[in-house]
Amino acid sequence: MSVALILSSHIVGLDAELVSVETDISHGIYSFSIIGLPDKSIDESKDRIISALKNSFLKNPKSENHKVIVSLAPADVKKEGAHFDLPIALSYLISSKQIDGDFKNKMFVGELSLNGEIKPMQGILAIAECAKKNNITELYVPNQNKEEASLIDGIKIYGCSSLKEIVKHFGGLVEDGDIDVFKIKETTKTNIIYSRPDFFLDLRDIHGQETAKRALSIAACGGHNIALFGPPGTGKTMLARAFTGILPPLSKEEILEVTKIHSVASKETKLITHPPFRSPHHTSSYVSLVGGGANPRPGEVTLAHRGVLFLDEFPEFEKRVIESLRQPLEEGTISVSRAKGTFLFPANCITVLAMNPCPCGFLGSKIKRCNCSASDIQKYAKKISGPIMDRIDMWIKVSHIDYDTLSHSNTSISSDEIKEEIINARNFAKKRFETLGDNINLNKNISAKNISKHIPLSDSVYSLMKKISTNNSLSPRAYHRTLRVARTIADLEGKENVNESHILEAFQYRGKGFEE
Repeated sequence: MSVALILSSHIVGLDAELVSVETDISHGIYSFSIIGLPDKSIDESKDRIISALKNSFLKNPKSENHKVIVSLAPADVKKEGAHFDLPIALSYLISSKQIDGDFKNKMFVGELSLNGEIKPMQGILAIAECAKKNNITELYVPNQNKEEASLIDGIKIYGCSSLKEIVKHFGGLVEDGDIDVFKIKETTKTNIIYSRPDFFLDLRDIHGQETAKRALSIAACGGHNIALFGPPGTGKTMLARAFTGILPPLSKEEILEVTKIHSVASKETKLITHPPFRSPHHTSSYVSLVGGGANPRPGEVTLAHRGVLFLDEFPEFEKRVIESLRQPLEEGTISVSRAKGTFLFPANCITVLAMNPCPCGFLGSKIKRCNCSASDIQKYAKKISGPIMDRIDMWIKVSHIDYDTLSHSNTSISSDEIKEEIINARNFAKKRFETLGDNINLNKNISAKNISKHIPLSDSVYSLMKKISTNNSLSPRAYHRTLRVARTIADLEGKENVNESHILEAFQYRGKGFEE
């Protein structure tokens, strides 16, 4: 018997770190110990591994009266996850001399079922990145995860369906039942195929609300946060759901970034080529929205990274959930602090809010009278603090539309046509960013110190902006956000400089629903 070493990995936050699985065997009374701060799922792996070995017709520690010690290094970092089953089983087989192959620069991950099959797992893209970073040449993953892992270039990916299959692949002896076991093959690289999201809704299918559609195209072009307010049934939710249809597809780097986040959060991860759309219910907890847990995992605001976070019935969310959005709205990240450390999760998404102007929803409506008391309206308005309202770039009133507009055919342009305009405007802005040497891709990311560099104002435009800011007591944040929106409007028109009409249109979107 000898000490056997197999390389594996585990997820920490959104990234993966290398873990060495070492196994030592000695003869005596049967015992099976796993050390290195394993969690309950790893501790339970002992029974899964014994059963998987037995049902794969291989010798197991209990039948051989082996005293087994498995060490997961580094020993001072807590490990969790059933994906250590496969490397632990393989290290036992090596130590017990049932297989004898070259395992140098090879990594293994996968959960074993009782019959020896390998189940799919979470975070495989992050693990593939970790393998490449640590100069691993071959990565063995569950068969269902091989396409996702193959997105990472420069490493051989092998999809495995069972423990017995891997044993035969490395020349091990399987005593019985080894029929129909084929040598596992390297996976070819996955081709990226762009497709519409399953929930696609064309803006042309929404009659009326041309002002809201114009505002949504501006928000999509510059990445600006937007709020839709108005009575119930006016189309706020439909507009928000159609919004993702006018966003340009993700670049290859963004596809990997977003798919990696969703891979950590779910086992059933498809390649994400379109900006994600997340719509948590207003009863969602604080942790589910911002992320967290004993071993912090991303929340909805991070799962919406590079896409859209839609918060319907926004004032109905818990107060601390609403206030937790201050950091992602301003910085595009969210910091989650726990006893084991602080994790900075990306949250660079477009936030779309939908809300009623009062509890009953009909404040200011021309077709139905509001029955809320003044105190009810004031209490409702106070649910959203000033700092949160100030971080929203655009406030759009969505009013009732008349029946003639509903019954006649719609003349609006399609989402695909709007998307094409947005792509052209973003390319126009991208050239400016490159010329000015700024490594950003959206107008919302223009920093305050670079505002004057990216948005130079003529004397007349500066005078107009100064007058508007003074008369309306704009905060410095609101001042900068208005300029960014104006810059986006100019980009949509293909104009090099911001003029008075761009400033005036941008400012009209600063009106807040609760203040009207």
